[in-house]
Amino acid sequence: QVHLVESGGGLVQPGGSLRLSCGASGSIYSLGAMGWYRQAPGKQRDLVATITSRGNTNYADSVKGRFTISRYNDKKTVYLQMNSLKPEDTAVYYCNAFASRQYGDYAREYWGQGTQVTVSS
Repeated sequence: QVHLVESGGGLVQPGGSLRLSCGASGSIYSLGAMGWYRQAPGKQRDLVATITSRGNTNYADSVKGRFTISRYNDKKTVYLQMNSLKPEDTAVYYCNAFASRQYGDYAREYWGQGTQVTVSS
């Protein structure tokens, strides 16, 4: 099994910053694209940012210029640096990754359990 564990969420004032981390563990042969999604109460889960194993990134328009995704392949970790946070960024943030567990396996999609980010004064 592959496990994704997020950390770094919390309460922050508007304009503040947070850094989310997500570590992948378990039986991993190859780790592909990783990313962050978020889900606000009563809304669907939306893409925030993704990063390929080669470092190519993609961001939701709502976070461009404020959030930065990065990854440390040796540690199987992905980060999300969130700056200039707004109340509308409040959501549960989920880590996402595609991984194969052995040579020749198709990559499967995995999700973390989520970490709450609340932006409020």
